[in-house]
Amino acid sequence: MATLDDVRDLALALPGSEERATTGGAAWFVRRKLYAWEVHPWPSIPDDIRAVVAAELVVGVKLAERIEALALVEMAPDVFLRTTTRWGEPKVAFRMARIDLAHLGELVTEAWRVQAPKYLRREFDER
Repeated sequence: MATLDDVRDLALALPGSEERATTGGAAWFVRRKLYAWEVHPWPSIPDDIRAVVAAELVVGVKLAERIEALALVEMAPDVFLRTTTRWGEPKVAFRMARIDLAHLGELVTEAWRVQAPKYLRREFDER
């Protein structure tokens, strides 16, 4: 089972990444742009999703395209939540207890890549 510490370790290994405490919990930024966050059961979340978020650890990440979120939810609806807000930007949330570490690493890294400037992506790719 993946933990928030796993997210933290993955995120902080990425160039320019920093963790901040927000009103919703832990969140990770690259150059002041949010790319991963701990999801909390805010009133704006649809009721069925809010019940899941209130009961277990859920993390959200940015995606490059909305179609990616739809594909992930369709591929593994027991892991990925269809949405956590009514906002339309590309993102997906997932249940930490149901995601494997390899997939978690891919999601965090790709979310970072969506928000990171070119020079940091190049630095990461050259490692």
